[in-house]
Amino acid sequence: MTNFLIKRFVKDFDNTKSASVRTAYGNLAGVVGIVCNAFLCISKLIAGTLSHSVSITADAVNNLSDASSSVITLIGFKLSARPADNEHPYGHARIEYLAGLCVSVMILAIGIELARTSIEKIMNPTDVAFSFVSFAVLILSIAIKLWMSFFNRSLGKKISSSTLEATAADSRNDVITTSVVLIAALIAFFTDKNLDGIMGLAVAIFILYSGIGIIRETMNPLLGAAPDEGLVHSVAQKILSYPGVLGTHDLMVHDYGPGHRFASVHVEMDAASNVIASHDIIDNIERDFRENDNLNLVIHYDPILVGDAATGTEREKVKDIVHSISPKLSIHDFRMVPGETHTNLIFDVVTTHDLTLSPSDLKAEIQKRVSEYDTETTKYYTVVTVDTDYACLPK
Repeated sequence: MTNFLIKRFVKDFDNTKSASVRTAYGNLAGVVGIVCNAFLCISKLIAGTLSHSVSITADAVNNLSDASSSVITLIGFKLSARPADNEHPYGHARIEYLAGLCVSVMILAIGIELARTSIEKIMNPTDVAFSFVSFAVLILSIAIKLWMSFFNRSLGKKISSSTLEATAADSRNDVITTSVVLIAALIAFFTDKNLDGIMGLAVAIFILYSGIGIIRETMNPLLGAAPDEGLVHSVAQKILSYPGVLGTHDLMVHDYGPGHRFASVHVEMDAASNVIASHDIIDNIERDFRENDNLNLVIHYDPILVGDAATGTEREKVKDIVHSISPKLSIHDFRMVPGETHTNLIFDVVTTHDLTLSPSDLKAEIQKRVSEYDTETTKYYTVVTVDTDYACLPK
């Protein structure tokens, strides 16, 4: 069914890097969500009214919130597809994240109201009239929601959409909550124990938990979460695959919404190589990422001395010293300036946010360990710039 809907309603469905194709996937997911959740909401409202079950009614309201969420998702995909303009030169793709945030806030509001209703039901219980109609509706709901979970997960993976993957998780949660409601109805029918209010409260708590999780997921990219580790690794490996590239560092990725990522990175190349040729390689790398990875990459050219044996020896020595302080540390832009009384070792150290040493303490510790290599004729002074690894680039 999923493949049929994709082929029927998404033109050029294999070209998932296209903004228009991505929007078509989002529109399809939104329309399917609205239709399915509206049908389930009406069915459960009828079943809940006939059986006087607050838990079934609560589950119906949950489906209503899911339908509303699908509406917001549909609108979000349409607005996020708008092209860049003078006021928003990086486009509008972050609207998709804002849509997810709106959905999560609405889920929290509904969860609070359902919790209040369920507590009232616990304090003042009423008999639940079990019927095969309500039983059939709940079974049908579980089947539909299970399919919707697989459907949204499939679409989310195809277009790398955290919003659709969150929708898939929400559908999976609905399968669990509806199963709980069904268990409550069966217990009431076979044992005469009324757990309707308790089950309704359990559903409300689960909805609140789900809403908080979605808020966390949608807030992360808006706050500037670290880029995906797989993306960081693939960027580094692709750059290193080009001839003449000796290393990379200082990768920074800015997420302006799905399909709208901008990045900058430093690329090390032999200083003895022809500058025009090195610049040409850098241009090719930037063009490659822009055309084939939908990543707007800006590269800073870092020339390094390769043929100087003395510099190479000291670089390796300092690298080992830095690694001995913490394996997470790395160095780049290493230069050696010899003098009559001392030699300056000038380099950058890339640190991580979880390192307990402050920048000043780190510099002092490096200088202390480097000084252990001093001789009567040569003293080493370090001139260190401390950088932060914003992308956790593989070393």
